[in-house]
Amino acid sequence: MKKFFSLLILVSLITVNASSQSLFKKIYADATAVVNNPQSSEEQIQINQFKVTALNYIKNQIDKKKLKKDEYFYDSQAVNLASFITDYQINLIKARSISAAKKTELMNCYKNATLASPLFNDADKATSHVYINDNSSLTPFSLDTDWDKAYTAATKQVKTIVK
Repeated sequence: MKKFFSLLILVSLITVNASSQSLFKKIYADATAVVNNPQSSEEQIQINQFKVTALNYIKNQIDKKKLKKDEYFYDSQAVNLASFITDYQINLIKARSISAAKKTELMNCYKNATLASPLFNDADKATSHVYINDNSSLTPFSLDTDWDKAYTAATKQVKTIVK
């Protein structure tokens, strides 16, 4: 009987591990699905294309530099990226009711948080700043960003802008 329960628990644990998906992969898959959905709005596509590009950038830089990162690192970056983008959108909506100057200040706060929090110190600014240099981008952020640090910095600074 003990062996049966031990085996049952072991099978359950293996099933949970096999069916679970890292948050990085989940956020990437969800963003890709929005980008590829013909019913998505242009705004949704642009925002989620940034997420896909930023997550690909992180993975490619780690592979290129032959760094060793665990699943927690990838998950943390992806979750903080998604939180950063969500907070940015929410605070932009709040800022509309304040003033155009506050909206600009808010946008700069988020952009500057990404610039001040490089993850790889990439010398290729043409690539890492592609979204910043695109004046029509809804996500004017650096790809070379430590999203944990940027999210913390922006969250702290935004409190002084949007009250």
